[in-house]
Amino acid sequence: MSRQVLTTPAVPSSPLYSQGVRVGSTIYVSGMTGTDVTTMQLAGPSIGEQTRQALRNCIAVVEAGGGTVDDVVHVTVLLANPEDFAGMNEEYATVFVTAPPARAVVKLGVEIPNVLVSITMTAHVDD
Repeated sequence: MSRQVLTTPAVPSSPLYSQGVRVGSTIYVSGMTGTDVTTMQLAGPSIGEQTRQALRNCIAVVEAGGGTVDDVVHVTVLLANPEDFAGMNEEYATVFVTAPPARAVVKLGVEIPNVLVSITMTAHVDD
């Protein structure tokens, strides 16, 4: 089975990791923060703004792999502050309105200045 590294100029990148990897019909998206690629700054100081942008970033990688938001089967949300759970859920619910994917929410283990959330996704696309 072939391994395809996914890249898109729509999201921030790093030489330390791939934005995403597609193996067969599965797309794995690296953890994405709420960084806006047009400014290379966090989308804002609130959990809502950062969650919205992190989800956009993840979905852009899924799309680069040939998928859509409807192909997402699992999401992991890492929160810097557990008290931001409700605010994150508000934005999350605007993206996954019906039949949401499986999900895990855990505390972000490393402290990154001003980063409130990091999100990773797995998608499965039918060929």
